[in-house]
Amino acid sequence: MRPDPRVLLADVDRAAAGIVRFTEGMDRQAYVDDARTQAAVERKFEIIGEALNRLHQTCPEIAERIPPLREVIDFRNLLIHGYAIVIPERVWDYAENDLPGLRKIVRALLAEMGGSEE
Repeated sequence: MRPDPRVLLADVDRAAAGIVRFTEGMDRQAYVDDARTQAAVERKFEIIGEALNRLHQTCPEIAERIPPLREVIDFRNLLIHGYAIVIPERVWDYAENDLPGLRKIVRALLAEMGGSEE
């Protein structure tokens, strides 16, 4: 059975909301100095990348509507497989600069599809 794309998109939105909560009130240096927050944020990015990878595999017609899809999946792969070379400043930049746009796209898709069916 094909997974419901609304569930996968809701997983992305929830994980993104977690990143926002975890980094609230922080600046780049505070993030770089906080290994616990780094670990939490990286885990949420892994969830986002995995959910979008599953969406791409099971519902490519929806996944193709997310322009940064490949970049997000590649970022997830770097976090998991290239963990020794993860640069905290890059993760911070992605959270601050790229995540809001991804979240906007995901929320628009969810609204169009009628939300999640969890």
